[in-house]
Amino acid sequence: MNILQIAALLITMAGLFGAVNYLFLRLPAAIGILVVALLSSLAVMIIDFIWPEAGMQHMASSFVKEVEFSSTLMEGMLGLLLFAGALHVKISDLRKEASVVFLMATLGVAISTAIVGFGVNMILGIPIAIALVFGALISPTDPVAVLGVLRGASLRKSLETKIAGESLFNDGVGYVVFLILVGIAFPHDAHGETSFFGIAKLFIQEAVGGALLGAGLGWLTFQLMKRIDDFALEVLLSLALAFGGYELAIYLHMSGPIMAVVAGLFIGDVGMKHGMTQITRDYVDAFWKLIDEILNAILFLLIGFEVFTLTFDSHNPFMLAAVSISLALMARFGAVSIPVFILKPFKTFSKGVVPIMTWGGLKGGISVALVLSLPEGEWKPVLLTMTYFVVVFSIIVQGLTIAPLSKRLGREPELDI
Repeated sequence: MNILQIAALLITMAGLFGAVNYLFLRLPAAIGILVVALLSSLAVMIIDFIWPEAGMQHMASSFVKEVEFSSTLMEGMLGLLLFAGALHVKISDLRKEASVVFLMATLGVAISTAIVGFGVNMILGIPIAIALVFGALISPTDPVAVLGVLRGASLRKSLETKIAGESLFNDGVGYVVFLILVGIAFPHDAHGETSFFGIAKLFIQEAVGGALLGAGLGWLTFQLMKRIDDFALEVLLSLALAFGGYELAIYLHMSGPIMAVVAGLFIGDVGMKHGMTQITRDYVDAFWKLIDEILNAILFLLIGFEVFTLTFDSHNPFMLAAVSISLALMARFGAVSIPVFILKPFKTFSKGVVPIMTWGGLKGGISVALVLSLPEGEWKPVLLTMTYFVVVFSIIVQGLTIAPLSKRLGREPELDI
């Protein structure tokens, strides 16, 4: 199948599965599509087990491999999704929560990586370098999943900003940590140095370079928009910034995710206030909400189909699920509670911030894409299986219960300062 045929099939299935969810399940749109896709995948497996001559699982597996989830997300969809998410987060709100967001997106990722890595090493016997790679890829919260769930959770503004801001930045930081650890665990597949100076250079080039590129391109686009009064052209410019800027960052070996977030924050705040008329603001806002919804639907559809990539040759899948989910939740608790403890002498936190941010730190497609990008080897099927269990549990169980939890714990008067 060529790329247009694959895109047509994915959009068609996303629409049909969305309709099934709307008519029967009534779950939040993205989660509902994931559930329907997962149930459809399991039905194909059952039919193939009963009637192997049909070869349905083989056809489905071939299609999933043809889509190439990792490159589709990391080199195509992610820039648009991150830009769309950042577009609706205000810099002024983010500035108030900057200390929390910064610590959780940096120290939090490191803490989570260590907890998961050493836990997997001790319990499952996975070599420590590879176990830490798993810790790095499963630690970032997925902004796509998080922002989709936050829309219906009715959180306090400060708490929503903390979760959204962290999720937008920690995936970029987590990706850089992942690249560094992959270089150590798989030296023959590494694309750069694994020395201290090589690692420092990689971090600066990826993280700092991505942020500077996003700010620079955002400012240039803003200057163009100020001089133009044509809503269709300005929507096109915002699309060029998100798509073209992300691909430019990848070409320059900078962090595409961080570039997209910084550019989206700049256009969503400064650009909309000072560079657009009201009609342009309405069109830009509506366009990116639509892009966000469509790509969300396709992404969660693909996650549901990724079950065809799993193998259970040498490990008990129930044990892998229990270990990976438990460690991911413990690591997330550490990644939230330790930064909060550090900042408590300087900042007052409202009751419920730790449990809500722990449970609301959803994992998603980024983790699946990163594990699929690993070199082939003995442990890759195990890491893929664990990642998939964590992601599906996170999106379905945590995603469907974060709103009730926030209503129970997060509705007292605002105390954050």
